[in-house]
Amino acid sequence: MNASLLLPADPHPVSLIGPPLASGPLVFLGDHAGSLIPSSLGTLGVGEEDRRRHIALDIGVGSLGRLLAQHFGAPFVSQVYSRLVIDCNRDPADPTAMPPVTDGTMVAGNRDLSATDRADRVAGIHEPYHAAIADLLDQRIAAGLPSIVVALHSFTPMLTATGKARPWQAGVLYGGPGDDYGRRVLAQLQRVPDLTAGDNEPYAFGGTDYTVPRHCFARGLEWLELEVRQDLLADDAGVAAVAEWLAPVLQRAITG
Repeated sequence: MNASLLLPADPHPVSLIGPPLASGPLVFLGDHAGSLIPSSLGTLGVGEEDRRRHIALDIGVGSLGRLLAQHFGAPFVSQVYSRLVIDCNRDPADPTAMPPVTDGTMVAGNRDLSATDRADRVAGIHEPYHAAIADLLDQRIAAGLPSIVVALHSFTPMLTATGKARPWQAGVLYGGPGDDYGRRVLAQLQRVPDLTAGDNEPYAFGGTDYTVPRHCFARGLEWLELEVRQDLLADDAGVAAVAEWLAPVLQRAITG
C-alpha cells in the first residue's frame, strides 16, 4: 500500500472474491463498488448523507457483484474506496477523476490538489485496482481460459440536473472492439417481459470510460458495461430480484 496515503489500519484497495481461474468465462468488475475513504483524508469534507449517495459509490453494485459471482462461481474484482477519492473508471489525468464538485456537492478535500496528492491516490488506489484486474486476466489467458469482462455499474432513477425520470431498469453500454457480448446481452434484455432496457442509456460508452478499454481492447476480450437502476438495488431483496432476471440473460448471451 502507498504509505503516504493508506495507513496500516486502512483496508487494501482491492477486493477479490471467487476463484480467479474459474472455468466459466465471466469476470465481474466493480469500479465504484466501495465507499471507504482513507483515514488520512478524513471525510474529504463531505457529509455523511452525501457519502451514501451515488456521488460516492455505485449503490448496490458490491452486493450484486457478490451474488452474481456466487451464482456463476466466477471472480469479482472490486474497488473498496469511494469514487470521491479517485474514480477508477477514469484516466487519472481526467479532471473528473478527483472532482472538487460532483452533482452539486462540494468535495473540499479534492480542491487544489498538488501533483503529489494526485500521484499518491493513483499509486495507492487506482493502480493497484487495475493491476489486480490485469493480473487476473493474464493468469486466465496463460491458463487457456476464456474471459468475458462484465463491468457492473448503477445509475440514479432521476437525472438531478433536469428532474427527468429514467425509465430503464438496466442499460447496456457498447461501442468498441469486443462489444459483441454486450450487444447480445442487450438483445436478451429486450426480450425480458416488463423490463425496459437502455440502448447506450442512460449513458453512452465513450472517451471517458477507462476500465474496459484498458483491459479488454488489447487483449481482444469480449465485454459488457452494464448499468442497473439504483432503486432496484436498495436492499438485499432488490439485489436478489435483479440477479434472478439478470443471471439467465448473462448466461444465454455467452453462447449467443
